[in-house]
Parts: sequence; C-alpha cells; structure tokens
Amino acid sequence: MAEISFDDFLKVDIRVGEVIRAEAFPEARKPAIKMWIDFGPEIGERKTSAQITAHYDPATLVGKQVMAVVNFPPRQIGKFMSEVLVLGLPDDNGEIVLIGPDGKVPLGGRMH
Repeated sequence: MAEISFDDFLKVDIRVGEVIRAEAFPEARKPAIKMWIDFGPEIGERKTSAQITAHYDPATLVGKQVMAVVNFPPRQIGKFMSEVLVLGLPDDNGEIVLIGPDGKVPLGGRMH
C-alpha cells in the first residue's frame, strides 16, 4: 500500500449531505440510482448516481445522510452529470453499503 502525506489527505474534501431526492437510473449500464444531495449552504445541492440497488431503493434513500467527495470534477454518466462521489463499502457479496454518520449531524460537515 502506497503512503500519502497528510497534506494529500487534506486535498480530498469529504462532506456529509442528505439525500433530498432519488430515482431509478434505468439508462445506466449497470443498475443504479440517481440522487440529489443537500450539502448545506456552503456547497448546496449536488447530484450523483451510484450502483447501490442491491441494498437501497429510491424511496428509502430520501432523508439519509451520506458521505461524499465533493471536490472531484463532474463526470458524465450517460445523459446524467455526476457532481460528487458518494462513499461506501462492499458487503460479503461485493454490493455497496453507503457510509454515513451514526446520528444526525449538520449538513456540509467535513470529515476529519
């Protein structure tokens, strides 16, 4: 595993946001969900898509707090522009489980 400096870590801006809207993304090559996430007044609303259909459906995501990298450049996914990268971990089957705080925290908080 390659080591990075603390300054390198600080370049990655990981924030907490709340999913305010979610919908199926049938046009994606692999099953995915589109999400609109509120990161609070400093960053605002950003959108993304994620291959998380094994554990989530759009209705269960609204109101969920998630962690995301907010300073990557936007990425075109089909006809959808993804503006952040939500973070997750693989379960025993390799399906993604989203990362979020244990309890409610202020939107836009930066991970330390």
